[in-house]
Formats: sequence, C-alpha cells, structure tokens
Amino acid sequence: MLSARLRVDRCRVRASRASADIERMDITDIQGHIRDIANFPAPGITFRDITPLLGDPDGLRSSLDMLANLGRPMEATAVVGIESRGFLFGVPVADRLGLGFAPMRKPGKLPFDVISQRYELEYGSDTLELHIDAVGPGDRVLIVDDVLATGGTAAAAVSLVEAAGAAVAGCLFLVELDALGGRSRLGSCPVASLLTYP
Repeated sequence: MLSARLRVDRCRVRASRASADIERMDITDIQGHIRDIANFPAPGITFRDITPLLGDPDGLRSSLDMLANLGRPMEATAVVGIESRGFLFGVPVADRLGLGFAPMRKPGKLPFDVISQRYELEYGSDTLELHIDAVGPGDRVLIVDDVLATGGTAAAAVSLVEAAGAAVAGCLFLVELDALGGRSRLGSCPVASLLTYP
C-alpha cells in the first residue's frame, strides 16, 4: 500500500511539474514550433508548417489554451471550424469554452440538408457548406481556422454563418499572414490571431 501511495505521489509531482512547464510557455515558444518551408507550394512562397506544433504535446496544449483565451472575450455561443485544419483547433477551443462545435465543410461531405456559400479563389472557385440546423438566430458564432491568408475562405465562412441567421462573434486563427491582407476582407468582424507574420 505504501509503495502504491508513493507511486501516486510521484505521478502527482510529475504532473505538477508538467503543468508548470506549460504555464511558462509563451508566444515565442509557440512560434518556435512553427517551421518555415521555403519555396512551397511555389517558388517565392514561405509556407508556415504547423505540424511540429501539432506533434508537441505541451506546445499544442498551450497554443489551444491561448487560442481559447483569445476567443473567450468574444462571448460566442457556438464554434464553427473550417475544413479541415479548422477542426483541429475548433473542437478543442469549443471544449475549453464550454460550447458546441459545428463543422463547415466542402461540398458533398455533410450528410444532412445544408446551406452553401460559393467563393472565388485565385484560380477558380470553391464552396463551403454548413448543416441547416448547425447555427441559427440567437447564436453568436466563433469561426476558427488555422491560417488567415488572403481571407477568401474566412469571408465565405462569415457570409455562410450570417446566411444561417446567426451573428458572427469573431474569427480566430492560429496564424495570420499580415502581408496578404486577409483581415481587410472580414469587414467589421472581430479578428484575433495567436501568431502574426509580416
């Protein structure tokens, strides 16, 4: 019995130390987990690779806590994540805020009746869909995605939420690429990003 109690106490000490390490993580630590890939997906482009962050338990947990703290003042009643990396961050943020989550997907991926929003890309167009009963009048929706770049997808997500009859509480991103001006396409919608690159 004494041995079992000692093991439990040691586990508690390790858990306490791990918690303290996470609390000491700051935005610089999070940024250190984002890898720059030059000339991807095309020459002259620097890709911000988030997979090292996803692979680090403390970094991931800390970034999700920080994102939730950024989103909390927006006083949302629901969270919507944009396919597909918006799901990775949207569900944990919703959990931390005590809210439900709804996926916003590409055409043909949702099984129930949907509303759709078409939007233009640099070469062609695409569409986002949302279940008709996902959000509606009286809801304040926090839209979550991994990256804000040119803002076309995020702007379509805002339009889709509004078409469902809900209000947009704000948009939340892990990374914002400031030079691409995506924020300007979101009008008066509150925008918060954990990391901003020039």
